[in-house]
Amino acid sequence: MKLTFSKADEAFRQEVVSWLDAHLVGEFEQLKFRGGPGDEHMFPEERKRWEQTLAEGGWIGLGWPKEAGGRGCSIEQQVIFYEEYARAGAPGRVGHIGEGLAGPTIAAFGSDEQKQKYLPGILNGTELWCQGYSEPSAGSDLANVKTKARFDETKGKWIINGQKVWTSLAHESDYIFVIARTDPDSVAHKGLGFFLMKMDQSGIDVRPIEQITGTSEFNEVFFDEAECEAEDIVGKPGDGWKVAMGLLGFERGVSTLGQQMAFQNELNDVIAAAKANGAANDPVIRQRIAKAHEGLKIMRYNSMRTLSHDASDGALHKEALMYKLYWATWHRDLGELAMDVLGMECDVLEEAPYELTRLQSMYLFVRSDTIYGGTNQIQRNIIAERGLGMPKEPKVTIKA
Repeated sequence: MKLTFSKADEAFRQEVVSWLDAHLVGEFEQLKFRGGPGDEHMFPEERKRWEQTLAEGGWIGLGWPKEAGGRGCSIEQQVIFYEEYARAGAPGRVGHIGEGLAGPTIAAFGSDEQKQKYLPGILNGTELWCQGYSEPSAGSDLANVKTKARFDETKGKWIINGQKVWTSLAHESDYIFVIARTDPDSVAHKGLGFFLMKMDQSGIDVRPIEQITGTSEFNEVFFDEAECEAEDIVGKPGDGWKVAMGLLGFERGVSTLGQQMAFQNELNDVIAAAKANGAANDPVIRQRIAKAHEGLKIMRYNSMRTLSHDASDGALHKEALMYKLYWATWHRDLGELAMDVLGMECDVLEEAPYELTRLQSMYLFVRSDTIYGGTNQIQRNIIAERGLGMPKEPKVTIKA
C-alpha cells in the first residue's frame, strides 16, 4: 500500500489546484459544494456546462487507458485529482455514471463498435448516462430482476419491457445501461443481458419520485416495448451478470477517494458548528467527533490498500468488499452527530419549499446510503460469502 506521492505527482497536484482555482469562478462560482448527494437536483444546466469545461481541460477519463481515449494517469494522480476536486468544493458531477461506470465497463467488456460509438460522448462531456439496475422487487438483489428483453427478428432489435426505480438523474440522461432477462425462464444470475439504450424514445417513460423535501433527483423508468439496437448488448445474451459485477468493481474504484474528501468537508462543517455553538465543550460530542475522524482515516487507508490492486477488469478484491458497508455506516453516524451538534432548532423549518443547510440535507440523505447500492444486510452477506467463503444464505420458499 502506497501512502506517499512523488515530486512528479505533487507537481500534478499543483496543476489540478491551479486549474480548479482558475475555472471555479464566474458562472461556476455558485456551484461550489453543490450538486452532491441530496442536492443533485440543483443547477442541472450549469453543471452540464461544467462537465464540458472539465472535458476541455482534459479532466474526464483520467484513469481510462489511452487506447480508450483517456489519459492513462497513474492511480496516484487519479487520487490526487479526486481529492483536490472535492477539497475545492467543485460541484457534484452529472457525468459520473458515464465516466465512472458506463465508460470503464464498455472499455473492458464492449465491442470495438460500442467503444467508438459511446466513449467519445462521455469523454467530451456531452452525453450523460444513468443506471438501470434496481427494480421494485430487486433493489439490492440484482439477481432478482424481472425486466425482460426479447429479440425481434423483424425489427432486428432487442425489445425491452419492465421497470427500473431509484434511477438517479434519469431525467437528465441521454443513455441508460440496463440489466434485463434475455431468457424468460431463467432464474437468479443466469440468463441476463447488459444493454446500452437511448433514453429519448417513445418506449421509455421517466417519472420523478418526489421526496419529502419537495425535490426530485430519483426517478422511476418504465420500458414499454422500448428498443435497443442489436449491436448494443454488451457481450452475449447471458453475460449480463458478469458485466454487471465488473461494473460494480469500477464503482468501488478510485473516485471513492474524492468521496472521502467530501466526507472530510462535512466533518469540518460539523466541527465548525460545534465550536461556534459550544457543543464542542461536551466531552461526549468531542469523543464522537474524534471517532468520526478516526473512521475517516481508516476508510482512506483501506481504499489505498484496495487501489494497490490492478482493477482494470473491474474485479472486486476482498479489501473492496467491506468498503460500501463501512462508509455507509460511517456516513449515517456522521449525519446523526451533525444533528446532535446543531441541536433542536435544526429540526424545525418554516414550510416547503425547504431551504436546507448542507448539514440538514446531509442528515436527511445519509439513511439512504445504507440502502442504495446494496443494503447493509446484503453487504454483510457479500462479505461472508465472497470474502470469507462462508456457506450461502439458505433460500426459503413460502408455499401458499
